[in-house]
Amino acid sequence: TQVEEDAVSLWNWAVTKHTSSVVNDEQRAKLRFVACRLVCLCGGSDPPEGTIRRQILMAMKTGKSWIDIGKADTADGFLEIAMSSIEKLYAELLKGSSGEADIDVHKADVEKNVFKVLSYQAESAVAQGDFQKAVMCVQRCKDMLMKLPKETCYLSILCYNFGVETYEWKRYEQSSFWLSQSYDIGRMDRKYSVGKEMQAKVLRLLATAYFEWDCNLYLDKALKAINLANQENLHPAGLFLKVKIILKSGASDEDINSAVAELLHHEMSLDFCLNTAKLLLEHGRESVGFDFLKYLPERFESSPDLGRITLLHIEFLLQNERELLAKQKVEEIIVGHYTGKQLLPEALNRLHIILWDRAAKHYEAKSYSEALHWYNYSVSFYTPGQIDQNLAKLQRNMASCYLHLKQLDKAKEAAKEAERCDPNSIFTKFSVYKVAVMEKDADKAVEAVIEMGKLAEKPCQHEDELRADEDTGTNLLSLAAQIALESEQQVVAIKALEYLSERLQDCQRAFATLKCLVRLMLSKIMAEDEEKSVTHILNNTFSAAQKKLAESFTEEKFTGDMRILEAHWFRKVAWNLAVQFRGCPEKMRDFFLLSFKLAQFCPSDKAVLIAQKTCLLMAAAIDLEMGRQHVIPSEQTQLLTQALQHLQACKEIWKVLKLTGDFAKDPTDTLLLLYEFEARSKLNDPTLHNLMESVWEQPQIEVKTLEIIASLAMESPARYPALCKKALKSALNLHRKQAVIDAVKFSKCVHSLINVSLPTGLTDLDACVLQEVWYYFEDALSIVSSTDAYPEMEILWLMTRAWNTGIFLYTVGRYKEAEQWCGLGMRFLNHLGSLKKSYE
Repeated sequence: TQVEEDAVSLWNWAVTKHTSSVVNDEQRAKLRFVACRLVCLCGGSDPPEGTIRRQILMAMKTGKSWIDIGKADTADGFLEIAMSSIEKLYAELLKGSSGEADIDVHKADVEKNVFKVLSYQAESAVAQGDFQKAVMCVQRCKDMLMKLPKETCYLSILCYNFGVETYEWKRYEQSSFWLSQSYDIGRMDRKYSVGKEMQAKVLRLLATAYFEWDCNLYLDKALKAINLANQENLHPAGLFLKVKIILKSGASDEDINSAVAELLHHEMSLDFCLNTAKLLLEHGRESVGFDFLKYLPERFESSPDLGRITLLHIEFLLQNERELLAKQKVEEIIVGHYTGKQLLPEALNRLHIILWDRAAKHYEAKSYSEALHWYNYSVSFYTPGQIDQNLAKLQRNMASCYLHLKQLDKAKEAAKEAERCDPNSIFTKFSVYKVAVMEKDADKAVEAVIEMGKLAEKPCQHEDELRADEDTGTNLLSLAAQIALESEQQVVAIKALEYLSERLQDCQRAFATLKCLVRLMLSKIMAEDEEKSVTHILNNTFSAAQKKLAESFTEEKFTGDMRILEAHWFRKVAWNLAVQFRGCPEKMRDFFLLSFKLAQFCPSDKAVLIAQKTCLLMAAAIDLEMGRQHVIPSEQTQLLTQALQHLQACKEIWKVLKLTGDFAKDPTDTLLLLYEFEARSKLNDPTLHNLMESVWEQPQIEVKTLEIIASLAMESPARYPALCKKALKSALNLHRKQAVIDAVKFSKCVHSLINVSLPTGLTDLDACVLQEVWYYFEDALSIVSSTDAYPEMEILWLMTRAWNTGIFLYTVGRYKEAEQWCGLGMRFLNHLGSLKKSYE
């Protein structure tokens, strides 16, 4: 008992809280579910009458709640409980009845509940698509109407609702059944009927269902239904539908005229009449349609919206290519506009759209004069000096027509008028641009492009049919570039492409634009050798390409293969530009570096690695060359430091590259060594000696390399005489080891070694130094004695240098050493040729 009381309390709480919107429909259904289950469980096998009645009520309402929230399958169980409980109640009532009168009362009481449960079961069946079950339930309800006549209206509306649902699901056969049932039930008892208006509504939907199901097959049924509907209750929708069905049947103009005439006997709205006229004209019944339109102005002469009739007339005249008649109608409106018969704003806007559409059609057909004719009609409705954005669009369109007709002055005037009305529109600037290009006014065209570029960056200030969306600026700049190229105005095209490349999000289009920009600028450089253009390519175009390549990884449509192709194109062009600018080291270096950076977006195969290595080597070489020429220490330091950075990157690539094949004859190792030695020696780098330790240990080092190292060690601002001597000694040793000594090269090496060991201008000659240098002279003398190939001028130099050393020693009183050195000089005298007599 306590559980049952709690369940009832829960039920009542759900009802009261639902009315105050504390719980929603689904929550209420769940609460009812729980309460109903509890009451059913508490009833036992032989519950009293009150409990049974409560179970019936709760089960019915719970089932209905589940149907209402779209969970009809859950409702079925409760509706079965309700039906079962009704049977129990009936049996219980029969037990306690005292006569025939009581039995009739009990039957009537039970039948009301049965009717209600059956109607809910029908709802559930329709929701679940069980047509047969729904039909069976409704038929049982229909059979009970004789005893429950007051339920006629309810059952008729229920069937109508089923008809609406199935119609919306496009189940026309089921829909027509339910709507027919609704109509039939509505006729069963006039006293409790839904009324003529509702019956007509049912029949109109039935006619529509037949019409949409299969008009050819069910045309008669559709026509019969709509005629019945119009008899029940005349409504504009019914008359309109009848005309629609008759038109579909292919009836004669005479029959259609009769149906339309029927309309005219009733008070119909202007909208209804216009829709009817549209229907007639859209079905090709021009005769009936235009006659009907001609009648309407008289019927609605007091209406402020009378102009809509003329507009519809114009539209269908144009659709039927009766342009001359349409023009007459437009001109009538224009006359009316200036004689106090203005169109309402909405109708005037519609007229402008019609006029512009017709003008656009002529424009597409390249009938520019005709297009202007229609645009001029539109202009007629604007007052002089009026500022209006639509007028600006109109003037822009007219400017385009004038340009096609080569009427530059008129085009210029139209563009100027557009600027007056809407100066901050990108479309207006585009019109100005087109006129400037046509006039060959490059400065004006560039100015317009710059304005377009700025406006393309700004968000649109106003909403309208042609508002600048994200793609508009891009598309107009693209078109501007195309127009300039077609007009052979490169400067203008370059400017348009610059702005375009900045805005393009699509990678493919962006790279196509950048490539076009590079080609244009290259042709301009070739023709004019413009320094500024080169810098611009370097700073903007290639940088943009590099940035876009980096961004392209996030774009799904842009594949890896596409990226590689674009990277190869730009790196090769950068390489070619580097080679082209041999006379400008700085630009040459920058292009090599660009080529290297772009190559990083390509697969690291052998060819690409070689290209990267070469770019870095060239960049380092150029920095070193520029460093030799710069006398300002800070600039020189910067260049040498940059060179070292390039060399370090090059070393890393070279390590990888050497793993891919045999590079025995490749001079890269030597170049890396020489470039690094030069940079570090001139920067006075303390790690220089560590670098050289590894060099002395190399078995395959060449004489030429050692001689260059020796030279670089003493090239200002570097000064490393010890390293210079060491390199020259190593070189001299290598010369001696040759099977046949090259006397010329040997002589130069000895010359350099003596010079660095015994610099001119010394005032104090150390004995150890003299001893070391003596050996070099002896070496040279041995070679001189053994070959005739030793250069005579070098022999002369050796003789003179030895003699002068002796003379210097004589002047400082070192006579024995002086005699030795002078004697050494005289030993070289014997090997002189034509010069011997002069010195003897």
